[in-house]
Amino acid sequence: MEEINSKTHVLVLPCPVQGHINPIVQFSKILASKEVKVTILTIDFVCKAMLLDCGPLINIESIPHEAIPVGLENFLEWFQTLMLEKFSGIVEKFGDSEYPVKVVVIDSIISWIIDLAHELGLKVAALHTQPVALSVLYYHIDQEDSTNKIPFECSVPVSLSSLPLLEKEDLPSFICETHAYPIVKRLAFGQNFNFKKADWLYMTVFDWSRIKFNKEKRVVNWLRTQYSIKTIGPVVLSIYLDKEYDSSLTKPHYETCKKWLDSREIGSVIYVSFGSLVSLREKQMEELAFGLIMSNSYFLWVVRDTEENKLPNEFKSKASEKGLIVDWSPQLDVLAHKSIGCFFTHCGWNSTLEALILGVPMVCMPQWVDQPTNAKFISDIWRTGIRVKAGKDGVITREEIASSIKEVMVEKKGVMLKENAIKWKILAKEAIDKGGSSYKNIEEFIEACNALN
Repeated sequence: MEEINSKTHVLVLPCPVQGHINPIVQFSKILASKEVKVTILTIDFVCKAMLLDCGPLINIESIPHEAIPVGLENFLEWFQTLMLEKFSGIVEKFGDSEYPVKVVVIDSIISWIIDLAHELGLKVAALHTQPVALSVLYYHIDQEDSTNKIPFECSVPVSLSSLPLLEKEDLPSFICETHAYPIVKRLAFGQNFNFKKADWLYMTVFDWSRIKFNKEKRVVNWLRTQYSIKTIGPVVLSIYLDKEYDSSLTKPHYETCKKWLDSREIGSVIYVSFGSLVSLREKQMEELAFGLIMSNSYFLWVVRDTEENKLPNEFKSKASEKGLIVDWSPQLDVLAHKSIGCFFTHCGWNSTLEALILGVPMVCMPQWVDQPTNAKFISDIWRTGIRVKAGKDGVITREEIASSIKEVMVEKKGVMLKENAIKWKILAKEAIDKGGSSYKNIEEFIEACNALN
């Protein structure tokens, strides 16, 4: 750490889930590049599964543990218990070093660490790895805190300050399904605790002061009237510009994907990916598979090993003519490739933001949590994509899938969607360039950290 001139030491605590790890690791790299000492606090499972290599300027403090529990909800609850047990000792250990910890940067859903951090004399920066619209939504409808909140019924459209009218299908899945995903729901609404207790509130979006989509600007500005939030995104763009892709939980098939994409015409390929957690029903996998064939476009489809057995046998033989199937991909490289014409996505926030900043229109097939709300903004507010419609049984048919792809890839509407997406790409680059809104906000954070020494 000899290169570091500042005595500032920031401890970074990510949520150990792929979609949350990437943005907070990239923010850590930005801080480290500006001579801040950064230590990422995680668990052995993440280190081993991720092969986390953040470069010589970032330390990794890994907590050993026994076997992890099965199931996302059990895992998150176990992680919380383990981290609360070990956190004080780790902070105290650094207290005896040349670089004692002064600040902890947390993923926004790890709000349960804030009180303990403050007891240890640390300042807390909460990094919200979700769209601002979700923060506004959770603020309004936190069912565990009725103070100044607006009641609603899922059977009618939801009308909330600064947000567009939201139908039931536009809301996060656990809101109307009151008994579904209790731990995830508690963590999501727990983010409101950040607004009350965290010393800094950062959003992984960028300032849209020049954008014509005024409804999105209105959402950001409304939250600013309630809390002192700062935009620092898109942090994922810095990883793209630096050409560093070491933080993927599964090793990307870079050469395989690149060679295949290089052989395709400009804008001729559909990129299909549903992230690291979404699991489609077998019937839906079948409809998606044959919908891709019916679209008559080339496609690159990421199918995780755990999902591959759901692919129809007859599809695999037909897919070789038009498609490439891999178990993971270097998503930023793929989305930036000239052959990509659209992104068929589950609308996770990282995927949504990556498509926006790389100017790629989307076909939206949201599944759960924040994805339906993201899809609403993509299709109706930002107008950078369209949303497939499910049948009465909840299944999206192959015909609907094929027609939606054609609408983006070959019809006139696709041109408009592409033009809108390119506007976002330009604004994202402006935000992170020197003098841009995100650049300035990060510089101010570092100055505030340095002042603590």
